[in-house]
Amino acid sequence: MTPGTPPSDPPPDDALLAEQLLRLTRRVQRIQKRQLATSGIGITPAQSRLLRTLAHCDSPPRMADLAARLEVVPRAVTTLVDGLEEHGMVRRAPDPANRRVIRIELTEQGLAALRELRRARRAAAGDILAPLDAEQREQLGSLLTALFEGDPGLLTERHPRGR
Repeated sequence: MTPGTPPSDPPPDDALLAEQLLRLTRRVQRIQKRQLATSGIGITPAQSRLLRTLAHCDSPPRMADLAARLEVVPRAVTTLVDGLEEHGMVRRAPDPANRRVIRIELTEQGLAALRELRRARRAAAGDILAPLDAEQREQLGSLLTALFEGDPGLLTERHPRGR
């Protein structure tokens, strides 16, 4: 340090940063859950996650494929699909190449629910990011991108446009 230079802050503790990220994630989830409850869609956060996962698939997946992508047991996917099917948001369809295989398809109602879910996520993000100015948001975006790109498992996730 040279004379007249203010001392720099010590680097943040990684444990503290991890805790802050977890707290922020929980806050986003709470806000989204509130948004979901007020939207009238009538689905659970787990069902919304399944809908988002379906939207990222190139073609209708099998139940086992969904379970693997969601990292849950197949029985859990069956329960989620049952609930979404009751709401008319997904349908079970036989695979044209193998009638024993059932694929899960989004319906128009499911696509409409996804649009509402995106609106709820944007509203939640707006609430959380409100204290930041444009430059801070840009910095945060760059930092989050660096973290995202640093995890090879996240790079394999699909993020299609226009759905």
